[in-house]
Amino acid sequence: MITFKMTSPKEIIEGVATRMKRRRIDANFTQRELASKAGVSYGSLRVFEETGRASFEAVVKLAFALEAEAEFESLFPSRPPKTLEDVVGHPARMRVRKK
Repeated sequence: MITFKMTSPKEIIEGVATRMKRRRIDANFTQRELASKAGVSYGSLRVFEETGRASFEAVVKLAFALEAEAEFESLFPSRPPKTLEDVVGHPARMRVRKK
């Protein structure tokens, strides 16, 4: 059975920003306090909460400040083997860059 997720990159970004803001509020931090604790600028935090735009580095720093860094472990997990060759341990195919 195939499942389809009707989620866009924009919806994911906005959802992450909303959940981070909720976590900040639950932790009883002001925007300025969290920005200072995370080592990101106040303006960057404001923009992230309002639009979801931020560098990945800033998002990771905010996650650490909110004790949510463990959630990154589930991002891009290894995929289960698909073929017998995958199980036997043949080296992974690598893309060769043409010069």
